[in-house]
Amino acid sequence: MNVLLGLEGSDESVKTLETTIERVQAVGDELTVAIVKKPESERSVEEVHELARERLSVAGIDAEVIRLEGDPGSALVDYAEREAVDQLVIGGGTRSPMGKVRLGPITEFVLLNATTTVKLVR
Repeated sequence: MNVLLGLEGSDESVKTLETTIERVQAVGDELTVAIVKKPESERSVEEVHELARERLSVAGIDAEVIRLEGDPGSALVDYAEREAVDQLVIGGGTRSPMGKVRLGPITEFVLLNATTTVKLVR
């Protein structure tokens, strides 16, 4: 399966990277990691790029790590469509005090607009 992982620098993104690495190791998916810029992110694009490269190297996974420009949600959806990926993996979704899932704007945009299968890692 051709998988696109979208990372934006939050702790949720790091968790999503680790979960995706485990899956790739288990089933041998072909992985592309796309880093997008989110201004309020906890890490810079450069830090996320280095973190992804390091974690992939330690896991022994040969994956392409790219940077996408522009609106994060649109960039991920456009790339997924252009490259005909089988699955787009994103992190996000926190729980409200009542137990409902709250989605951030990037996650919501991708879920509502992607034409490929989207896997949400929480």
